Order: sequence, then structure tokens, then C-alpha cells
Amino acid sequence: MSLKAKLEAIIYAAETPITLDHIVELLNESAIAEGATEDEVKSRVRVALEELIDDYAAAHRGIEIRQIAGGYRMSTKPEQHDVVRAFAKSLKPPIRLSLPALETLAVIAYKQPVTVPEISEIRGVDSSGVITTLLDRKLITTAGRKAVIGRPILYKSTKEFLLRFGLKDVGELPSMEEFEKLVAESFQNELLPVSDNGADVASAGVSDRPVESEPAVASTDVETASTESPAAGENDPAA
Repeated sequence: MSLKAKLEAIIYAAETPITLDHIVELLNESAIAEGATEDEVKSRVRVALEELIDDYAAAHRGIEIRQIAGGYRMSTKPEQHDVVRAFAKSLKPPIRLSLPALETLAVIAYKQPVTVPEISEIRGVDSSGVITTLLDRKLITTAGRKAVIGRPILYKSTKEFLLRFGLKDVGELPSMEEFEKLVAESFQNELLPVSDNGADVASAGVSDRPVESEPAVASTDVETASTESPAAGENDPAA
């Protein structure tokens, strides 16, 4: 991979403006292994970065690399802001799910088709309440009835579930261990801040960053939020 390609990938992935020194630090080890000195690495990175900035400055590009707050980041060009703003307004708002709802959705995704008693047995609590929430969000749907006494309803994930999580099909789901880790990280790092009365204090706006396609599950537009009240019938103490 060329140096410019590496720089492009790093800047694109950076959440905040990334400094030249940070970029050099990331590329230093591999460059030195190829015979370059530390001074040469920084010089090469600086030259490649300037070339990359010039590449993105071309008129046919809708994105540019800007130097902001001592670092570099990608942003849409000012002349493209109107079309990006219109696109952002057309997007579906994020779906916020409580932990019980997310746990139930995970069980359905991995065990489908599955009944409510089976879900409750796996989770260890009554899961009937959050089923309504997931049905309302169109993340799950019915899949007939199981041929046992009482003929309980079977549930499965929907196309909307695949769209929200960026999956081609359920075969692309990560392992259960990976999914649990993602959920844990999500609740540690991505919970929306709430005010004293429980209302969200975060406000949505149009960023100067380009709209990105995120990896499956890890960066979905399904958000976890501890402020959501579970639907009636949810007896989960974690709700």
C-alpha cells in the first residue's frame, strides 16, 4: 500500500483532527523496518500529505482535507454543503433501544425463528414486553407458529434489521462473543448524555464530515439508550 493511501485511510477514519506527529507515530515502525530514519519518515509523510491535500483540492472532488485545530481531517467542500444537508435530513433517525430490547433482539437474530418463552428462558427474565417495541421498530416480524402445545408465535429478524446494522444477511453476524463485546463497549462509550429530567441533551446537526458507511453492527445507526422505558409487560429488572 502506498504512503498516500495509508494517509488517506488514517485521516478518513479519524474521529477528530489527527496531527502530523500522530500520523508519523503510526507509520514510524513500518517505515523504519523498510530502512528509513525517523527524520526521513516525517519528511516523507509531510510531502505525501501535501500531495494528498492537492489531490482532494481538484474541482471534481466533493471532499477536501483541511487543517483544523492543529490536525488534519476530511470534510465536505463548502459548495457541497446544501446537497449534504438535504441528504442528512432524508436519513432515518437513529433507533434507540434499551439494554433489554437489544438483548432480546440479539437472541432473535441468532436463534431465529424463536418464541417468546424460548427468549425468556435464554435471558432469564420475561421478554414479552420488549417484543412489542421491536415489532413497532420493524426490527423483527412474526414467522408463523411453532408446532407445539399452545402454538406460540415464532419471531425472526427483518430486512429493516439488516439495513440498520449494515448486514448483507444474518450470516454476516459476528460471533455471540463479539456481539456481547460490542454491546458492552457501546454502553460504556456511546450512551447519549441525559439531563436530570431524563431528556437527551445531545442535539443533532450537520457535520462537516462526509456521510460514512459503517461496519456491520459495530457502527450501526441503532443506538442504545438507558432512558427508554420498556413496553408494558417487561419484567426485566435491568429495564
